[in-house]
Amino acid sequence: MESIGFIGAGNMGFALAKGLARRFPGVGIHVTDRNPQRIALFRRELGDIHVHATASGVAEASATVFLAIKAQDYAGALSELRETEALVISIAAGVTIARLEQALPRARVVRVMPNTPGLVGEMAAGYAFGRRVSAEDRRTVLELLGAAGRAVEVEEPLLDAVTGVSGSGPAFVARLMEAFQEAGSRLGLPREAARELTLQTFRGTAVLLQETGMEPEALVAMVSSPNGTTAAGRAVLEGSDVKEVLFRTVEAAARRSRELAGS
Repeated sequence: MESIGFIGAGNMGFALAKGLARRFPGVGIHVTDRNPQRIALFRRELGDIHVHATASGVAEASATVFLAIKAQDYAGALSELRETEALVISIAAGVTIARLEQALPRARVVRVMPNTPGLVGEMAAGYAFGRRVSAEDRRTVLELLGAAGRAVEVEEPLLDAVTGVSGSGPAFVARLMEAFQEAGSRLGLPREAARELTLQTFRGTAVLLQETGMEPEALVAMVSSPNGTTAAGRAVLEGSDVKEVLFRTVEAAARRSRELAGS
């Protein structure tokens, strides 16, 4: 892993760069961004990076390039990168592989929908390969994404659903955690105690389900004793429309991703 480029130094680009720098010490990080504060963050957190004035400069210096800019900024960047032959990994919601391959006729293109827990190596991502991607490119992409967390391959149309579930998901989960913390505080727990218990409960539940392969319903049954405390709480939760509210939340994010593809 010799050189990786980032066109855009926003939150998601930084999360990926940090994960990759952690996994591959000594890798050359090349970056461009119009915001000097973002470049300063890259320098401060990642050390010896290579800053370029243009997107084409990054592409020329990098074997693999992450397009980590907003969808509305793609037109200019794609025009500048038209001659690149790099492996280009796009992380923008709604920018299709067909559009990327048409604009970048020599590049090998991959679409990825990552999320911000990549900052701590716990990313959840979905990805889809373009037509020109080689077997070696596939191995490279899996190695890169594995450095920042976990990733699953899906058909490209399903990346909108990935956007709703995991791309936007950390914000939705954070709201749920906020509600747990506030509930604990309202019941008398000190704020820090409520926060620590909430964080560890969400983390522990996720790790338990992931490492055992247990289905959520099985865990619900395991925790619930007849006429016990969990059953009392479930009666309130499951008597509400929480599942429908969460579905509409995720669906709205997925729908917006589809809208961006059409704009």
